[in-house]
Amino acid sequence: MDKEYFNTRHAKSIDIVDWLTKKGHSPQKISGNDYWYLSPLRQEKTASFKVNRKLNVWYDHGLGKGGNMIDLGILYYGCNVKELLQKLKSPFLFQPQEGVKNSDEKHASKITILDANQPISNGNLLAYLQERNVSLEVAIEFLYEVDFETNSKRYYALGFKNNSGGFELRNKYFKGSSSPKDTTLIDQENVENLLVFEGFFSFLSYETMHNSGNELTNFLVLNSLSFFEKSIEKMMTYTVVKLCLDNDPAGERCVQLALKLSEKFKDERHLYKDFKDLNDQLMHLKPAFKQRQRLR
Repeated sequence: MDKEYFNTRHAKSIDIVDWLTKKGHSPQKISGNDYWYLSPLRQEKTASFKVNRKLNVWYDHGLGKGGNMIDLGILYYGCNVKELLQKLKSPFLFQPQEGVKNSDEKHASKITILDANQPISNGNLLAYLQERNVSLEVAIEFLYEVDFETNSKRYYALGFKNNSGGFELRNKYFKGSSSPKDTTLIDQENVENLLVFEGFFSFLSYETMHNSGNELTNFLVLNSLSFFEKSIEKMMTYTVVKLCLDNDPAGERCVQLALKLSEKFKDERHLYKDFKDLNDQLMHLKPAFKQRQRLR
């Protein structure tokens, strides 16, 4: 499906929590499926904007209004439906691959993993890794070549496994995930330091640049910034937690939240302050980047 066919059905299926995260809004409280925010539509000091993630609907108690993603987008941008669809069909929210829809869309066809235990050999996937400047040695250690099916058609992608058995799926034209969605903790016993990444390409970029095989540190890949607050309890079990989140409003909000909670959290974004994330930095570095500056 081409981007031109992005329609209201696709817009309604966008995960409101994920969309709010990307717009820089973090929940003040999470209770079951209910996410409470300071309203993105007006100024307030007490969170009264609720999103039910299971139903993917919202309600602003201060305004007395609610609805789906389209209703929210129209109020947020102050635009009509046609203009909203143009805004929402960005690469982040909708990256199709010949009919494959992002699995984060609630009503998209289910992704079925057919084979996830094969080493990376597909030429297109190898070229994509090279384009992202990720070391093949690192990719082989942490990624799989995954065959999956959706809409009765078969596709392939790089797969990064989470701790619940689901996969983050990426190729040049597709960004999605299979169920169940979860974080990925790469750990060893008796380690007091933790590095936290927003996405797995940032983690792979760190591994490519810093060769951390001999480091006494564990790694947490969130796979979605919406898991940040849910992971704080686990992060707090470490002595030092270094945050390598994206340089954007959503990343800033999460970092500031953590810094207020405890001195054990460290903001490491200064190491790539001129770039969106670690992979953006890696892609701009020359091949002779082997300076391997470690996080301190």
